[in-house]
Amino acid sequence: MNTVAEALELTRELRQVSDSPRLDVELLLAHTLQLGRGALHAHPERLLAAVEAREFRCLLERRKQREPVAYLIGSAAFMDFELAVNPSVLIPRPETELLVELALETLAGQSGKSLKIADLGTGSGAIAIALARRGPAWSVLGVDISEDALILARRNAAALAANNVRFRRGSWCQGLNPDSFDLIVANPPYVARGDPALHPDCAFEPDIALFAGAGGLAAIREIVSQARRCLKPGGWLLLEYGYDQRGPVQESLAANDYRDIDCRKDHAGHDRLARTRRPL
Repeated sequence: MNTVAEALELTRELRQVSDSPRLDVELLLAHTLQLGRGALHAHPERLLAAVEAREFRCLLERRKQREPVAYLIGSAAFMDFELAVNPSVLIPRPETELLVELALETLAGQSGKSLKIADLGTGSGAIAIALARRGPAWSVLGVDISEDALILARRNAAALAANNVRFRRGSWCQGLNPDSFDLIVANPPYVARGDPALHPDCAFEPDIALFAGAGGLAAIREIVSQARRCLKPGGWLLLEYGYDQRGPVQESLAANDYRDIDCRKDHAGHDRLARTRRPL
């Protein structure tokens, strides 16, 4: 392996462990060489220095053990920006971009109003930062139980100049004032332990961000119960949940006297999102 072209041929080594082996190799090589992916194809004859070849081979071997590319390169794309990520936080998913889009749909025409928004289980800060960037007049609060996650979220917010978002440590709505938020959004852990559908790469992600009791519903039920107190009358609650959890989520929302329950599917046609509101 002496040139970029020869390095890209190593895509074959990832075919057994990755759904996107070519993309993985391009991202790892671009990271190693500190180049954009386009530059790899523009200059396939570029020679790799010995240290670059060793670093790329090390990253490739780690990926062959299913370590996620986002952790290997230290960043992940979300919406229209890049976030720093590490094993203290869940890697942002495309499904969660749909949650942001649903929040923006819910708040359409209100970007200039002084709204208060909470993002529960903020992790890397992806949702909180995305909303803060779209609504500069909004006051966005990201909450997480993990101090390591909050350190990363604050770093991401500073790097992206999201000056209207702040972060605090807490468990879901713990410490939040009653009747104070126009919208609360959450992508909580919702996977049941032992779920055979869980992707093998997820073994590297934090358990606290993935698993929530035997049926995967413990965190959702806590949020549903707690958020109603913190929402303003008429305020909105938005949740991401698992593909087989629509029924229990709807039941929990109805039992806590939420109104206008609206469930949405993701791009794959799976049940994924719920939007509801506290009664006026």
